[in-house]
Amino acid sequence: MIRTMDDIVKRAQLLKPKVLVVAAAADEHVLEAVHMAKEAHIITPILIGDQKEIEDIFRKLKITKTDYIIIDQSDTQKACEESVKLVSRGKGDILMKGFVDTSVILKAALDRDYGLRTPNRLSHVSVMEIPNYHKILMMSDGAMNIDPDVDIKQEIIENGVQILHAIGIKNPKVGCLAAVEKVNPKMQSTLDAQELILRNQNDRIKGCTIGGPFALDNAINKEAALHKGVTDPMAGDVDFLLMPQIESGNIFYKAMMFLANSRSASVIAGAKKPIVLTSRADSTESKYYSIALAALVAEAL
Repeated sequence: MIRTMDDIVKRAQLLKPKVLVVAAAADEHVLEAVHMAKEAHIITPILIGDQKEIEDIFRKLKITKTDYIIIDQSDTQKACEESVKLVSRGKGDILMKGFVDTSVILKAALDRDYGLRTPNRLSHVSVMEIPNYHKILMMSDGAMNIDPDVDIKQEIIENGVQILHAIGIKNPKVGCLAAVEKVNPKMQSTLDAQELILRNQNDRIKGCTIGGPFALDNAINKEAALHKGVTDPMAGDVDFLLMPQIESGNIFYKAMMFLANSRSASVIAGAKKPIVLTSRADSTESKYYSIALAALVAEAL
């Protein structure tokens, strides 16, 4: 059972190292995390970006540059394009964002000619180790899909379930979040939960069990669920929180990171290969864990 970020790292270390391609790699926290993952034998890195800036960071971090493949490209847009092409052509297993705007790397990743596009929607997935929860908890989507309808939520679930399968959770429990735990015709998130459960029961959504609607407390706390009369057997024990819209997901994620001292790993799912696309505010540790998670996903694809 995966219960901690360290468990994710240990599982990734059992695999053959994956080739990680970093676009616009001249970012201190990114390079520090990449070095940690390389030293842990999780990845073999290819760095694309301004070589002088990368080497300056290496000197600051006391990293030996001869241990790395560096492709000099000072133009960040071209660095993203070259990185995506390497991964798309099978010369890399994971794409990672460096010091570049998210929109620039995603534009390259979604290019119709050389990108990592699939028929699936892209979605952002975060896996968290939360001090007051008894196991790893995943959430989606707090960064990409703004106001998903029920069909988009189905794709978000399918992407998330693929990630959970990759880390060894075979039949994850998906809790559809809302403000209340009862279906209310005036609250679209509760109607979406009802529809998603029906699709799951009719095998239109496979590989998981879907429950809800849940208010957050009864999704993650058994006593709260019992107190409110919630009888769903997964109440208090979900593996995957489906967020109703981007605001709730974004707030939940940042509350867990900055108020609850949680540890996290995040990837973009739904592409041909996993994409590590962390926030600049994320710690070096989170970036390191995200690389380990992406290695497990790459192995499963």
